Order: sequence, then C-alpha cells, then structure tokens
Amino acid sequence: MRICNLKINDEPRLGIQHKGRVVDLVQSCENSGIELDWKSIDATLTDWISASDQIKKALSKCADAGKLALVGDNPIFLPPVRRPGTFRDFYAFEEHVRNARKLRGLDIAPEWFEFPVFYFSNPNTIKGPEDAIRFPRESIKCDIELEVGAVLGGSGSDLSPDEGEKLIAGYTILNDWSARDIQRKEMAVSLGPAKGKDFATSIGPWLVTPDELEDRRSGKGYNLTMGARINGKTISNGNWKTIHYSFGEMIARASAAAGVFAGDLFGSGTVGRGCLLEQGLDHDLWLKPGDKVELEIERLGILRNEII
Repeated sequence: MRICNLKINDEPRLGIQHKGRVVDLVQSCENSGIELDWKSIDATLTDWISASDQIKKALSKCADAGKLALVGDNPIFLPPVRRPGTFRDFYAFEEHVRNARKLRGLDIAPEWFEFPVFYFSNPNTIKGPEDAIRFPRESIKCDIELEVGAVLGGSGSDLSPDEGEKLIAGYTILNDWSARDIQRKEMAVSLGPAKGKDFATSIGPWLVTPDELEDRRSGKGYNLTMGARINGKTISNGNWKTIHYSFGEMIARASAAAGVFAGDLFGSGTVGRGCLLEQGLDHDLWLKPGDKVELEIERLGILRNEII
C-alpha cells in the first residue's frame, strides 16, 4: 500500500493511492457505510498495520460501489508520522561517510564497519511536504541530506536483523536538514550533531509498505534511484542498493538493551553525494531563502520544501 496523511477540512485524514489517484479513505468509507475507528496514520499506527487487509477490503468495496472520495490534483500532505516517539538517524552509506570524512582529512574509522551508528534528533520538529524550512539565523552553510526513512509498526527489544526488518511498517523520503557551520563547531568538541540538525526534518509524502518494493530488493537495500534537485537543477543522484547496513541491522542495533516502538522513525543517513557538503566546504551552493528543494526516491515519490 501507498498511504499518507492528508489535511482535509483542517484535520488529518488517512489517504491511500488507488490506480494513481489519491483517495480520502475515511470519506470513502463514510460514503459506503463502512465503519473506521481511526482517521489518520500517526495517531493509530499499529491499528492500520494490524488492519491492513481490512483497509484493502474496504477500499475495494468503496471502489466497487462507486463511492471513492477522490482528492483533488493538489492534495495537502502532512508528514506520514507527525510526532514519532523517537527519531534515530544513522550513517549507513559508505560513500557518504568516506566523502565527509575526507573533507576533514580523515579515513573512515574502523569502528564504522563493526556496527551501524546513529544519533538522536528532534521528534518535535518533523516537517511534511511543502512545509517551509527555517534554518538557525546564524547559519550560512545550509544543507540538505537525501535519505530513506523507515517507520516502525511494532515494538521489540534485543532483536535480530530479521526481526527488526519485520517491524517496518513502511518507507518514506527523509531530508535531514543540516546547518554545517554549526555542526562543524559542535563536533569539534566531540559532541553532536545537535543544534546543527534539530531544527527540522522533513518526511513524506507517502509511507510505502515493504511489499510494494520487494521486487526491487538488491543487496541490503533496494534497486531504487535517489535524486535531489535545487531550483530544478539536479545536484545529486544515487541508489538505495549501495547502502552498507540494512534497516534490519539498524533496528537491531537500536533495540539492544533499550527497545524500539511502533511509530519510531529511522533515517538511513545520506546516500553517497546526497548533500552539498560532499561538494566541498567552500562553494556558493549552500541553500538560501527562496530556494526550492525536491528529493525524489523511485516508488516513494517526491518530497518538496522551500527555504525561508
């Protein structure tokens, strides 16, 4: 399934893609006399995961009855999960790690190959498609990070990678907005990133269930292209299949002695060449107010935001 949170009449509504069109599933079910006890994704994530077969049947009944409530050509998407319980961002693409470390005159730390590493970011500053992004006032090196996001639909602790992967409810596009000048100072004292990252993270527009991608599985990821554009100009191309650690491995690592929970958000880290930082520290490409950013991942859609 390809599902989303829609803003309709100033409230979140559960949307679903059907034959290339966006459908307000809640209104469709009301039109057809089918009861739904929930309206949006993030309020009841485990409910719709456990009821996925019911959702498909409800959609089919609404379609057969001619009662589908189609959304207009310009739907207002909310983040698939507006306030995850936690947000862990990993560092799982070797090319990005190599490029970023090289800028500091460093090789990849050997520990990076031992286990997937992550930092905690801010679950309270999640942005959706089309939301405006405001960087910290003091930053002049404003950057994007082209990533895959995964949202959990179940809980567990001390998991194996296979068990971790089975908890994934769906995948989405993730932009880990980064103030590189602030981040660089933080990490000079061996802490962070924190203020260089915690002001905004965008996700969306869709949450795509793993079965929709299974035919493209490759290595520890999927053979799906990833790209970034700024003001219509392509600045990055990559592929999910180049990832070094699987999401199952990331989730297993996070769950050790701590536990992970339904609604938790995981970021893959930046795909190789998926940010402006990798083009060097001294250039004029850093984001400015008015810039329009588009991140696109094959089958996951396009995530758009404008800098203010």
